[in-house]
Amino acid sequence: MEERIQTLLNEVNAYAAGDKAALEAFRLRYVSKKGAVSELFEELKQVPVEQKKTLGKVLNQLKQTAEARLQELTEQLESAPVSSAEIDLSLPPIPNQLGNLHPLSLTRYRIIEIFERLGFNVADGPEIEDDFHNFSALNFPENHPAREMQDTFFIEKKSAGSQQDILLRTHTSNVQIRMMENQKPPIRAIMPGRVYRNEAISARAHCFFHQVEGLYVDKNVGFADLKQTLYHFAKEMYGKDSKIRFRPSYFPFTEPSAEIDISCLICKGVGCNVCKHTGWVEIAGSGMVHPNVLRNCNIDPEEYTGFAFGMGIERVTMLRYQINDLRLFSENDVRFLRQFQPVV
Repeated sequence: MEERIQTLLNEVNAYAAGDKAALEAFRLRYVSKKGAVSELFEELKQVPVEQKKTLGKVLNQLKQTAEARLQELTEQLESAPVSSAEIDLSLPPIPNQLGNLHPLSLTRYRIIEIFERLGFNVADGPEIEDDFHNFSALNFPENHPAREMQDTFFIEKKSAGSQQDILLRTHTSNVQIRMMENQKPPIRAIMPGRVYRNEAISARAHCFFHQVEGLYVDKNVGFADLKQTLYHFAKEMYGKDSKIRFRPSYFPFTEPSAEIDISCLICKGVGCNVCKHTGWVEIAGSGMVHPNVLRNCNIDPEEYTGFAFGMGIERVTMLRYQINDLRLFSENDVRFLRQFQPVV
């Protein structure tokens, strides 16, 4: 048996592989589970005990040498230059497969582009927030329904060890508060980001979604500035033929307040499940920043005024691409995602 081991050792050291087929033949002959080395290990079980130690040591050396030789031959083949004779120039080229941007990302970038041209900066803030920045500073009363568990995902409720509730932000307005706390007017910025609300998942709603909010605070800012800003945005996003309407509304953090509707681009005003068969889809809430919000951020409402707005990126995207089910955005169905423009 020792002579067979030595013979195999000589074969392994002398083996040369000129191509992948010869390399595979070497692996099958010496290294595989059914190769010569494995067969010798099986025979070693029948060898007398007094010879096992000596033969086992030599056999292990053979195994290690065969594995090292396989690695060496593999590296030699991979590093060898490819001659032009081995390249088939008649084969068709491999298509350059580009990935796709998610439709929400495409819309987000488009929103940012529109508002940056109007002089708005882009700001960001934490998704895990405290009660003050998410509710109190925005003039939410203590008993407001949004503070209840059925509407907000709370991480830590107020207790002896914590001064405030900790929660997943329900809007990106928390970024507005942090900006006004740390920056003196004039302030002009938009805040895109993910938000969370404890809502039933349907074609029109989800427990997490994306918003972009805007804030403009300066001297002599009026409601007309807000209207013209949002009119410009809607026309740039949906085209000059889109119809827009403002409806009076109520928000704790703005006064006066308005909701902005756009004519449904999915059903062209006829009526569908997205517009609730009204022909109009709400895309944003807006209004003049409430004086209490400015005071909470140490900004004098007698000197400065401002407007704020917020819109759901999913809703804007549904209208932009005529998508009738919001759940498609989070299902990651490749057939859906491939319908949108590739990365260039």
